[in-house]
Amino acid sequence: MPTKDKPLAESATLLDVARLAGVSAATVSRILNGTARVTEDKRQAVERAIERLQFRPNFAAQSLRSGSTRTIGVLTQELESPYFTRGARGIEDGLQGSHYAPIVVPGHWNPAEELDRARLLIARRVDAMVILGGNLTDEQVEDMARKLPIAITGRELQAPNVFSLHCDQVDGACRATRHLIELGHTRIAHISGPVAYPDAVDRRDGYMRAHSEAGLPVDPRLMVVGTYMETGGAEAMHRLLDAGHPFTAVFCANDQTLWGARQVLDARGLRVPHDISLVGFDDLPQSAYMTPALTTVHQPIYEMGRAAAHLLLAALGAAPAAAEPVPDLHLVVRGTTRRL
Repeated sequence: MPTKDKPLAESATLLDVARLAGVSAATVSRILNGTARVTEDKRQAVERAIERLQFRPNFAAQSLRSGSTRTIGVLTQELESPYFTRGARGIEDGLQGSHYAPIVVPGHWNPAEELDRARLLIARRVDAMVILGGNLTDEQVEDMARKLPIAITGRELQAPNVFSLHCDQVDGACRATRHLIELGHTRIAHISGPVAYPDAVDRRDGYMRAHSEAGLPVDPRLMVVGTYMETGGAEAMHRLLDAGHPFTAVFCANDQTLWGARQVLDARGLRVPHDISLVGFDDLPQSAYMTPALTTVHQPIYEMGRAAAHLLLAALGAAPAAAEPVPDLHLVVRGTTRRL
């Protein structure tokens, strides 16, 4: 039975919140919409009343009235990928307290599917969208940005209503390869990501740049294409070993590639780092807890997700227009590399 001052959660209304907080229903509504300018004590009173009554706003009705669905679309690539999961978590944390919720859909690295999923999010009337990587063209992103604000990671794109979050992939890959060169390695293999992906091309270019800066030739026979997945790393390592061309180190285009490559080395009796040194890219959380722990390039995908959320909230007028700092890429030296 509902009590006099605390109705059941199902029956609590906006008027109940207003009475308990000692404010008007209009004030509660404006606070929920993020448009109220009220004193902090009133805001806290409303928040306490909402928590006490377990009040859940009817956002569907609010959407019909305001034209806002209080949702942010998130176009990712793989739901199983720890890299994209980390980015989505950053977005979720960045939206905390905003009354906006993320809707996450995968594009599976398929350009046609990515475009279809992006259009689906727009049809579902999300208020803004985050695009985590992927293969949409700049023109497609710019066209969608005419309809809603978009934050995109992994590329530099200057366009109206587009917020680009990008770290220098070439520099990160150059640092990874330079680390191996400084340890005395001169025969360094590279397992790249798919050649259609801009960040994979950038990381390959960074590998090439480090060799050029050191005056070392690149043996094209030591460059193989992977898939950014563990299976691709394993298959690429089999190809490198079976080809018989000597190498003492490998720069893998991401950590998941390295995980697969290292498993093959272990299975074939080669020790890491005593026989082969390995460097990855991304610094996924699991990489610090492996034995030995991975030397890798830390990419702040979580921080980029948070920054994307804050940029979009500011564009929607739901948060101050304060820039969320995103750290630079940096090399994390752990246990998979050693001096030759």
